[in-house]
Amino acid sequence: MKQRRLGSSNLNISAIGLGCMGLSHAYGPAVDRQSGVALIRAAVERGVTFFDTAEVYGPYTNEELVGEALMPFRDQVVIATKFGFDIGPNTDPQRRLNSQPNHIREVAEASLRRLRTDRIDLLYQHRVAPDVPIEEVAGTVKDLIQQGKVRYFGLSEAGAPTIRRAHAVVPVAAVQSEYSLWWREPETEIFPTLEELGIGFVPFSPLGRGFLTGAMSANTRFDRDDFRYALPRFAPEALKTNQALVDRIGEIASRRQVTRAQIALAWVLAQKPWIVPIPGTTKLHRLEENIAAADIALSPDDLREIDDVLSNVSIAGARYSENLQKLVSR
Repeated sequence: MKQRRLGSSNLNISAIGLGCMGLSHAYGPAVDRQSGVALIRAAVERGVTFFDTAEVYGPYTNEELVGEALMPFRDQVVIATKFGFDIGPNTDPQRRLNSQPNHIREVAEASLRRLRTDRIDLLYQHRVAPDVPIEEVAGTVKDLIQQGKVRYFGLSEAGAPTIRRAHAVVPVAAVQSEYSLWWREPETEIFPTLEELGIGFVPFSPLGRGFLTGAMSANTRFDRDDFRYALPRFAPEALKTNQALVDRIGEIASRRQVTRAQIALAWVLAQKPWIVPIPGTTKLHRLEENIAAADIALSPDDLREIDDVLSNVSIAGARYSENLQKLVSR
């Protein structure tokens, strides 16, 4: 597996990481523990060294799964996790933000236990909390770094001004946000900011939550326990419109004798050398398919053709519901 460096940090990791969320959370029933451990370890065996989780995934069970799976390889891998939500029996963790300093410290200690480790390589603020100045958040993580419990600080779904303010307190190693062939908003303000400050970028959902693989159609329906059920972009009429993008990418993939998913990931990798996508999967053959994308070099002609496709295909549907959209890009 080729390696990449997250910005100017010393985090040298595999060019493609593994987003572990879907093993426990958001896309229907969790996989059984043994299968999840096996998949994560298969990723390590194939050269993946960057693994992404969060306390809210499950909640808690995904960190436990990642900790168990990676314990034998701890010094060979980089583990990223996140804080930022209240989690309780009467709390919807996707709605209530909490980045109070005491809460951050408590979450870090709990994550260390679940991950079976003595340090968190990359600790993200999962969502920016409007009631806590980002300087306080960054200062708290800076203390954890000085204590040796955390190595690097990251932000997820943060806007450019917030990134700058946090970086002034403690270096931000990486910013994580959605980015793919059908969601390119970070290119406008986030990319120039990251390039200027020497910060890496970690795109989640680089395969459009599975849509860009071609595995869905306008007739696809999602169960209520699937996160996509409530997303406007996955409503039937939106899927019908958005199929045009998948069809065009499929034409390019066919000529290159690769898959749509591999084209989608290769395109993300081609945008900047400090980008490390974290596609998720529950299936070994999809894991191997995704990893192989790191070896696909798109030519200038390929990239021009893809850009032309993106300029001429309209994407229907917002990426988040109104409630979830309120939590991003502060």
